[in-house]
Amino acid sequence: MNLPIFIARRYLFSKKSHNAINVISLVSVCGIAVATMAMVTALSVFNGFGSLVETTFSAFDPELKITAVKGKVFNYHTDEFKKALENPEIELISESLEDNVLFRFNNRQVPVLLKGVSEDFKYLTSMDKLIIDGSFKLREDVVEYATVGSGLAYTLGVRPGYIDPIDIFVPKRDVQVNLANPSSAFSQGKVQIGGVFNLNQPKFDEQMAIVPIELARTLFRYNNEVSSLDIKLKEGTSVQKIKKDITQTLGSDYLIEDRFEQQKASYRMLQIEKWVTFFILSFILIIAAFNVVGPLSILIIEKKNDIKILKSMGAANETIARIFLYEGWLISFFGILSGLFLGLGISFLQQHFGLLKLGGTPGAYMVDAYPVIVKFTDVLLTFLIVCIICISTIIYPIHNLKKQLSINAFS
Repeated sequence: MNLPIFIARRYLFSKKSHNAINVISLVSVCGIAVATMAMVTALSVFNGFGSLVETTFSAFDPELKITAVKGKVFNYHTDEFKKALENPEIELISESLEDNVLFRFNNRQVPVLLKGVSEDFKYLTSMDKLIIDGSFKLREDVVEYATVGSGLAYTLGVRPGYIDPIDIFVPKRDVQVNLANPSSAFSQGKVQIGGVFNLNQPKFDEQMAIVPIELARTLFRYNNEVSSLDIKLKEGTSVQKIKKDITQTLGSDYLIEDRFEQQKASYRMLQIEKWVTFFILSFILIIAAFNVVGPLSILIIEKKNDIKILKSMGAANETIARIFLYEGWLISFFGILSGLFLGLGISFLQQHFGLLKLGGTPGAYMVDAYPVIVKFTDVLLTFLIVCIICISTIIYPIHNLKKQLSINAFS
């Protein structure tokens, strides 16, 4: 066995030595373990929230979305679009036309983001999973329906099954207001409530209503124009590859976004919070890692006689320095391993049993317990960062020991 490692292990695990150094070393191990555990669990919780957000938006946002770089709408009945969309990996395409309107029901008036969609929209998204009242439908015979967000339904005081329709008012494009008859400057329509959805996002729940695209075109006074084309790909298809192909065909006049890019602000904020937390915990870990310096320095002083004996037996200065270097490594290594096992253990327990709840009322949130997803890359990153920090803190006492050995301070 390597002599420096053998002696370092004896110093750390000697049964006869139960002095302050061992206690301080144990505290150092615990400090590193707790900080490492906190990093693993914190990153896993943020991964869980990220997956939750991704799942929520995936139920509503298309895999690819095409919009115009300039202007609100565009006409996609062109040769370049025909070429771009004839890709066999595209399963279906849904038209979408959005703009702001005014909803009025009884005496209540609410500004609404009206989203007109084609029939393929129900196959494009998982609307059935989001419906909390009624059902998702666009048209039955001559009756047109709207599916509204839960907050909007509450504000208007409506729900599926109501006989009275909702009145819709939209300012006409390129029409001057006639002061003698102001109502002539507005397009008007009526719609029944078919269903209520809940996405747990105020942007959608409190402002959006989904209607047939034919009704939207009539209200907005468009022919074949759309605000966006929503694309669903066949299972197993590379989203980035199709996105690249469509971008090359359509050029820079159109913006093609995947799900992450459609919700860029939400994902970016979540990632910023995750890595800010990681760096804060890293600073805490640096403080915990410096606790290794204390017991290592004290150990060097306590083992002064052992160092003299080793030198008299012909041990090189480098060999003696390695003994205490390995001692510091062992303290750090056991702290790191303990922290990783504790962090992974707590994360898996939370993942399978949901021990830590989100509030005391079941059903108050989308999930009752903190979501957790353990990623190997995060565990590996934590391990590397903790190793670098711990090894860096050991350099000072070992460097100081080498200086003392070189001037024969232990003679």
